[in-house]
Amino acid sequence: MKITCFKAYDIRGKLIEQLDENIAYRIGRAFAEQMSAKTVVVGGDVRLTSEPLKLALTAGLIDGGATVTDLGMTGTEEIYFATKHLGMDGGIEVTASHNPIDYNGMKLVKADSKPVSGDTGLFAIRDLAQTYDNDEVKSRLAFYGSETVSNEAFISGKSSIEIDKLLTTEKYKAVSNMADYVEHILSYVDLSNFTPLKLVVNAGNGAAGEALDAIEKVLSDSNIPIEFVKVHHTPDGSFPNGIPNPLLPESRADTANAVKASGADMGIAWDGDFDRCFLFDETGDFVEGYYIVGLLAKAFLDKDPGSKIIYDPRVYWNTEDIVTSAGGVPIKSKTGHAFIKERMRADDAVYGGEMSAHHYFRDFAYCDSGMIPWLLVAELLCTTKKPLSKLVKERIAAFPSSGEINSTLADPDASIKSVLDKYESQATVVDYTDGIGLEFGTWRFNLRKSNTEPVVRLNVESKGDIALMEQKTAELLALLK
Repeated sequence: MKITCFKAYDIRGKLIEQLDENIAYRIGRAFAEQMSAKTVVVGGDVRLTSEPLKLALTAGLIDGGATVTDLGMTGTEEIYFATKHLGMDGGIEVTASHNPIDYNGMKLVKADSKPVSGDTGLFAIRDLAQTYDNDEVKSRLAFYGSETVSNEAFISGKSSIEIDKLLTTEKYKAVSNMADYVEHILSYVDLSNFTPLKLVVNAGNGAAGEALDAIEKVLSDSNIPIEFVKVHHTPDGSFPNGIPNPLLPESRADTANAVKASGADMGIAWDGDFDRCFLFDETGDFVEGYYIVGLLAKAFLDKDPGSKIIYDPRVYWNTEDIVTSAGGVPIKSKTGHAFIKERMRADDAVYGGEMSAHHYFRDFAYCDSGMIPWLLVAELLCTTKKPLSKLVKERIAAFPSSGEINSTLADPDASIKSVLDKYESQATVVDYTDGIGLEFGTWRFNLRKSNTEPVVRLNVESKGDIALMEQKTAELLALLK
């Protein structure tokens, strides 16, 4: 069997065509065998097919020799945390994050929550998963269930695996790790710093709502004066309000409107598996992820002076300025979670951030979290006594940026060459950390080619000159096209 849902860093595929219970079983069995994993923790997001896929995955893990701990409905970061916290050999989250509703997938880590990517075993798992005899796989799935469900039933969330039959193996247990997870998440802030706040929280009907409720209970029990205004809070795998992906401008209105209507101090929205959070200031304006990296860097350096901070090379002048001014050590890394995590481990960095709203934390097994960032920013609002708009707009004025602009081009290589032919000889700095980064004293740009589509991604920033940034952005886009 040829399996086509393996990508460079995770597993994602169209339901039935690329990912079903048969393939999920194969992935679980291959993961356990290839990684020699004797203990694995699993969870799944709210998508209707996440539960049947997770149970078939579990059957495969058990047949591959692993004992499985099932955390139920989780965000990806809960699996990252549990893998490290519980001392597991591996962890797998069933999730398609912000992909369309007819997709699902998996994110995999090994012991110590180290990522499993194409370079570190993911493709070897795929290759092994393809070798299992199909009749044997069907027989094993039948062993763990009473019937094979139809495609229609599977899409609606019905599993062919019976939990009672998993339990009879004595290698499966369903538990909650929420209390330990929340305790750890809240350790990143000093609760005594909090003054009254009103926060709009938009889970997008994804997995964030349950975790947020658990956090809210601890804050309430501790008499912390935070009021939550909840939007699309109830988990619902049919996503009645659309797939949660606040990176898309069309997905932001409900959060922004709720902030304005309620007079909140800040708005927070998550994607489906809540490994990313997106912030809105008190006026309802969306805050670009780039400027959040700087805020979080400052928050960590206030607590841990002299620390190392990792950042991605698309836009970074603001981050570098904040880190050096606060006595920290800025370190540039190639974009992407596998590269960021590897560099953080190598340098023992306390925090790493990407403009795409992925934020990584040393004490969170160097993994990304969508819950830690908003807590740290909320604490900053209280300690600085400044609104978020002021904290951010000061930095935007100092280092305005274009945001990432994607251009679909007939010949990306030729377009990039035309840019280099015009600008490279004038540059004071030429950087190839990720794509091409050129600096010109008061402005700079980064140009990256997509690995999977004919798209070029442009980011431009300047030092305190919005007009210059806008002029150069237009100039570069015209040259690219």
